[in-house]
Amino acid sequence: MTDQPAIEAIGLVKRYGEQRALDGVDLDVPRGAVCAMLGPNGAGKTTAVRILTTLTEPDEGSATVAGHDILRDPVSVRRSLGLAAQDATVDGLLTGRENLEMIGELHHLGRRPAKARAAELLDQFSLVDAASKLAKEYSGGMRRRLDLAATLVARPEVLFLDEPTTGLDPRARNELWAVLDTLVGQGTTVLLTTQYLEEAERLADDIVVVDHGHVIARGDARELKRQIGGDHLHVVVADPADLEAVTRIMAEVADGRPSVDAAERSVTAPTDGGVAAISALASALVDANVEVDDLGLRQPTLDDVFLTLTGSSPEYDDEVPGALAMEDAR
Repeated sequence: MTDQPAIEAIGLVKRYGEQRALDGVDLDVPRGAVCAMLGPNGAGKTTAVRILTTLTEPDEGSATVAGHDILRDPVSVRRSLGLAAQDATVDGLLTGRENLEMIGELHHLGRRPAKARAAELLDQFSLVDAASKLAKEYSGGMRRRLDLAATLVARPEVLFLDEPTTGLDPRARNELWAVLDTLVGQGTTVLLTTQYLEEAERLADDIVVVDHGHVIARGDARELKRQIGGDHLHVVVADPADLEAVTRIMAEVADGRPSVDAAERSVTAPTDGGVAAISALASALVDANVEVDDLGLRQPTLDDVFLTLTGSSPEYDDEVPGALAMEDAR
């Protein structure tokens, strides 16, 4: 059992009508590791998490969590995991301490052990001073920390985090990252989805890129960057109307397919030409009368990985339209 991954999925398929939210996803996360699942809107991330946490059944494939089969033994799976969804689920009309004690009793810890566990978690998440305040009076960062603490009351072996720091300011995000570092240091396995590429690079041992229900790339941040080459030409145009012209120019100058980020008004493409490539690109842009806000040569980032692998910038909202509502209605 100790050699078995904490999370293992083989050939997961999930259909909603004629559309496949997952189309043969394989996944394995070693015990004590952090895996980040990234992908564009509708890629299948949330569907995968719902299947692994037994909220949705796959149409095909199999999976185990903490050694328990999600279909044959869902009760044991649920007892082994903690799930923190995007929205905080704590009761705003209870204090922080009361929320944690209540969850402890729901997990059959007993009144005294529940109180002790609540006190331990309040201290771990720096919430002791706010323990007697109603949760509805907490700031966004405090509520997120309380919500994460609530998922840990029963000491789960595996923790699923769906965009854990969405909406938090940089300070609150760093505080939560520090808490996650501590949990992982204590042996907790974490699978997270995130809209912050910096978060994936900061926390994850392994990054899985999902698109259209398929795993299209996998590795740590350095390995993923290496997959799309070395230096990249990068242009930010002053006028979004020039993106199409710059894309054509970049295709002629660069050594790979340009990627466009319309929201950032930017075009990026791999190159082996170094300074000569920048010079050629700048000359072509001048000839085309294109005004730019930024032009340079840079090392690839995880954003570039997304743009190159998926052809679009990362967006993280719902999955297949209406799919989650269909599941919740069942």
